Amino acid sequence: MPENPLEKYYNQDYPKQYQNPPGIQKEMDPQPDCGEKSYKGSGQLEGRKALITGGDSGIGRATAIAYAREGADVALNYLPVEEPDALEVKELIEQEGRKAVLLPGDLRDEEFCRSLVQDAVKELDGLDILALVAGEQQAVQDIEDLTTDQILSTFQTNVFSLYWVVQEAIPHLPEGSSIITTSSVEGYNPSPMLLDYGATKSAIVGFTKALSKQVASKGIRVNSVAPGPFWSPLQISGGQPQENIPKFGQETPAAPLGRAGQPVELSGIYVFLASEQASYVTGHVYSATGGLNAN
Repeated sequence: MPENPLEKYYNQDYPKQYQNPPGIQKEMDPQPDCGEKSYKGSGQLEGRKALITGGDSGIGRATAIAYAREGADVALNYLPVEEPDALEVKELIEQEGRKAVLLPGDLRDEEFCRSLVQDAVKELDGLDILALVAGEQQAVQDIEDLTTDQILSTFQTNVFSLYWVVQEAIPHLPEGSSIITTSSVEGYNPSPMLLDYGATKSAIVGFTKALSKQVASKGIRVNSVAPGPFWSPLQISGGQPQENIPKFGQETPAAPLGRAGQPVELSGIYVFLASEQASYVTGHVYSATGGLNAN
């Protein structure tokens, strides 16, 4: 039987909590649901080879678990301090009989981005899915307090790394490959406290649509997923002010479902866009916002 989406996942107030960025998922209360116990695969990605950035926690973790349960081998990128979460994901992938490759490093470094792709290709013996999920978000209430260092860091992580990773990956991607970026409702309906983050998410939409036209002749599809408010370490490590945490995602009528999303609720979209079912889908942005206006 179908479940009421209002009540299917955690829908109470969240405890106030703060971690230094980027945050560790296993220390959150409650921990995000990334499908560890609930996601069931059906062989949609059998034999595929995926590189996932931000694969240790949140949306990237949910994507990694789903891809493995759909039959893919997975290379995970994450920051070295996120190793405790990444080791959990590695174990979950290997429980499915799939290969898990851990490739820690900072996406703000162009040289690392390029070596990341080369290492993934070598360890997986090929590559045909790029799921570019990693993101940086720090809330700043006043533009006068927004530093150049933060602006550069946010753009390097969220935007520049896409260029470096894709440039390095294109020669290795066979026909039928899929590139999936991660934009946001913030790219269409930005919060005033996320001036830099919202701008990067708009840029990702433009990047995705332009790239999809450029590589279509190579038989490569490019799409984006645009989440709304999802519970992840991004939020409790500076992505939201502490006073916003208890009611995060509950702002009705702006968010009609009245709760934050859980990462597992995006798994099916990332799987669909990587799969043969989406063979005629490219240049598209899929929103999953709980009804929050994304226009």
